[in-house]
Amino acid sequence: MYNLVADYHTHTLYSHGRGTILENVEAARNRSLKAIAISDHGFNHLVFGISKSKLRKMKKEISTLNHQFSDIKVLLGVEANIISLDGEIDIPDSYLEAFDIILMGFHKIVRPAGWNDFCKLFVKNGLDKLGLTNREQLRQSNTTAIVKAMERYPIRILTHPGESIDIDTRSVAQAAAKHNVALEINASHGFMTVEYAKIALEEGALISINSDAHSPRDIGNFKRGEKIAKLAGIPSTRIINTEEYMCLK
Repeated sequence: MYNLVADYHTHTLYSHGRGTILENVEAARNRSLKAIAISDHGFNHLVFGISKSKLRKMKKEISTLNHQFSDIKVLLGVEANIISLDGEIDIPDSYLEAFDIILMGFHKIVRPAGWNDFCKLFVKNGLDKLGLTNREQLRQSNTTAIVKAMERYPIRILTHPGESIDIDTRSVAQAAAKHNVALEINASHGFMTVEYAKIALEEGALISINSDAHSPRDIGNFKRGEKIAKLAGIPSTRIINTEEYMCLK
């Protein structure tokens, strides 16, 4: 399998994980990882979003751990939510520099930017599961929203693309390659699929294989994601959290 040395998608008690930041870091160290990102949900997640008031506390915890441990780099990340058809995410511009790494994904239980976005982005994607929408139109509007987000923000990883939202996979992969955004193969969700990963490879996009761990015991569990990447023929030098890719940088 791949020599994966970083896990950039992990959750803690600050959102809906079951471990502390320290417990996640200790689990990563036990698995000989060189880097871990604490990437709890963005501010507009209605159930599990991190609060702006706790952000300073999170930064302080992570700073302390980076001084305590020399064998691992701990990053303050966020799994931002897309909240509008224009690609707006739930991290205001004034907060972007607070994070070391920004991930972004589509999640259902999120406060949208406005009523039109609620209807056309969230309601329609819910109705799509019931076959009650024009699928092609919805796919295109979803794709446009994600591409605009990659154009507007310093997003490093697009999380579990294709999960919960229908997209034009090739167009998203092309935009990701253009804007240096890694597409995630999520070892928990199983997205990207093998087919999508092959398209990403064809379009020159980078890949990130992450655990999406919600418990310390799942930190660094990449097996499902690695299997998808292997079946798609993704070389290690195209995966941003392999030893080989990092050595090239």
